[in-house]
Amino acid sequence: MYLHITGRFALKKLTLKIIYTLLFSALATNAFAAKYNIAVQPVLPADQIKANYQPLSAYLSKKTGHEFNIVAYRNFLTYWIRMKRGKDIHFVLDAAHFTDFRVQRKDYTVLVKIPDTVSFTVVTNEENFVFDMEELISKRIATMASPGLGAIRLNEMFPNPLRLPLCIEASDSMDAVNKVLDGSVDAAIIPSPLVGRFDGLNSVISTEPVPHMALSSAPDVPEDVMLAVKKALLEAGNNPDGKKMLEGLNLSGFNDTSAEVYAGYADMLDGVFGY
Repeated sequence: MYLHITGRFALKKLTLKIIYTLLFSALATNAFAAKYNIAVQPVLPADQIKANYQPLSAYLSKKTGHEFNIVAYRNFLTYWIRMKRGKDIHFVLDAAHFTDFRVQRKDYTVLVKIPDTVSFTVVTNEENFVFDMEELISKRIATMASPGLGAIRLNEMFPNPLRLPLCIEASDSMDAVNKVLDGSVDAAIIPSPLVGRFDGLNSVISTEPVPHMALSSAPDVPEDVMLAVKKALLEAGNNPDGKKMLEGLNLSGFNDTSAEVYAGYADMLDGVFGY
C-alpha cells in the first residue's frame, strides 16, 4: 500500500515537473521573441510593396522565431525623412546609395543583397520615338521624387541648369509608366526590369548599373538576430520554406555581401537636402 501511494506521488511530481518545464519553455520563448520592421524602398505603391514582400516577412518569422513586419512608404521624400530619423527601422531593403548612406551615417550592417545589378531606363510611348535625351529638354518627364535613384540619375543626364526637362512627380514606378501610356507626360524614368512588363514603351537610354538592393540591419538589432536573418536568407534555396519565399519574390536567391560593395554610392546624394 505504501509503495503504491509513493509510486503515485512520484508520478504526479514527474507530471507536474514536465508541465512546469513546458510552461517555462513557452514563456522563455515568448520573452525572447521580438518584433522587427523591414522597410522597403517605395518603388511601387505601398500596398503592393507590403503584398510583394509578405513572403519575406513570413519566412523570417518562421525561421528565426521573431515577428517581422513589412513597412512601406508612400514616396521617397517620406522614406528619406524616416530613414534619417532611424526610429523603428530595424532592417532595410533598398538601393545602393541609401545602403551606403546608412553604413556611413547610421552604423548599419550590410547583410545580403539581391543578385546582379540594377539600372534605370528612360522610356516614352511607342508612338513618341525619342533617340536622344536632348530631345526631352523642356519636355515632361515623370519620375519618383528625389532622392530616389531614378530622380538622381535623371538629374545627372541634364547637367546644364538652363537646359532641363519639366519633371513631373510620380508616386511610384507604376504611376510613372501609366503617365507615359496615357500621354500625360512625354517620358518617364523607371527601373529597367519593369520595361519588359509593359507593351507600348520605347526605351531611350539606360543608366550605368549599380549593385542591386541590399538588406542591412540597424545597430540596435542584437547580433544573434542579425546573424539568424542573414543565415536564413543565404540558405533559403536549400529548404522548402525558403524556396517558396524566393518564388514569391521572383528571386533566384540572396548573395552574401559587405559594406565595401556599396562604398562610395552615398556620394550620389550630394546636393540632396539633409545629406
